[in-house]
Amino acid sequence: MPTPQFFLGRQPIVGRDRELVAYELLFRTSLDNAASVADDVTASAAVIQHAFSGLGLDSVLEDKLGFINLSEPLLQSDVIEILPRERVVLELLETIELTPAVVERCRTLKAAGYRLALDDVIRFDEAQRAILPLIEIVKLDVLAMKPHEIALLVHQLKPYGVKILAEKVDSTEQRDFCHELGCDLFQGYYFARPTILSGRPVQPSAMLLLKLLGQVMADDDIDALEDTLKQAPDLTVHLLRIVNSVAFGLPRTISSVRTALTLLGRAQLHRWVQIMVFAQQSAGHQTSDPLVQTAALRGRLMERLTQTLRPEDAALADRAFMVGMLSLIDALFGKPMTEVITPLHLESSVESALLAREGWLGTLLRLVEGFELADTDVTTTLLAAYPALDLDVINRLQIEAMSWAARLGREE
Repeated sequence: MPTPQFFLGRQPIVGRDRELVAYELLFRTSLDNAASVADDVTASAAVIQHAFSGLGLDSVLEDKLGFINLSEPLLQSDVIEILPRERVVLELLETIELTPAVVERCRTLKAAGYRLALDDVIRFDEAQRAILPLIEIVKLDVLAMKPHEIALLVHQLKPYGVKILAEKVDSTEQRDFCHELGCDLFQGYYFARPTILSGRPVQPSAMLLLKLLGQVMADDDIDALEDTLKQAPDLTVHLLRIVNSVAFGLPRTISSVRTALTLLGRAQLHRWVQIMVFAQQSAGHQTSDPLVQTAALRGRLMERLTQTLRPEDAALADRAFMVGMLSLIDALFGKPMTEVITPLHLESSVESALLAREGWLGTLLRLVEGFELADTDVTTTLLAAYPALDLDVINRLQIEAMSWAARLGREE
């Protein structure tokens, strides 16, 4: 029997200071997620085994927790016991009726060391009261409630000592309101969809990086590149660390910026400048900000998809990486996309992809964005244009990209 096809998606969960705390892992057996209950358990078992045993925790979660959605059949099955208790939070879907049997199963799981969460809570009732002593995290559906209802629910839950996670947060106002109420964790499009992130002050080094990116793309000489780097010592240190990293296999340390630039080469310099733009704008912690991680992950996934679809065209794969990485630069700098990329003098195919999602690269970008948002209509339509892709291939490349993005933050 062939292994069921699936998607594995991630949505960031952040703390009160917007630090990355966990991911909610989104398991699906098909694009429309229409599997029967029996198939749901079977397919979920295959996904869990594949993701956690075959692919490895570091690739999927890095060093963060993973929130796993459970239907009642899956909750009651032995399948979930393959999950490492120290790395996951078992999330009871709102469709589960909190019967005595469910409470008893949760008691068993908690005694075994598993962490439990309630999903999409919008009211406080007696059934919840009975299970709350077993629950570590309660996720509030803030979109389904009015502000005074959210405030009341937080007030009712606080005495139980649970952590309160505000989910479906999609605006600055919602985030600030829930933060002031004392919510501990946050999840939603405000954090995971960079197009609606509020703008932040641009650091001087980040602006110099943007200038450096333009110089690299314009193929400026090494003197111009060195002069720009001299204006930002912190970037020079970062560059030297990159060149000295084991990833490049250099036999000796590098103390000269000019030597570092020469050894790194144009192609790798271009790649790493793009990454550093995002890392610098997020206070230098590449994996601490969901926006930065999404940018790196998106660029790598687009590159790998292009290598799969057009293996003979290395230049196109490089452009695909750039499109994916720069597709979030407007959110990073808090400025319109046109204003940010105009000084970079991008190739027309790259510019069209970024500004209008047009052309081959623009279509691929829309496909990747559809996967990020679990948009069934978009992914179904666009997948039809790529006969060489199937769900297993996309999922494998997606997790490979996750692993690559995770390693970036550890390369010092």
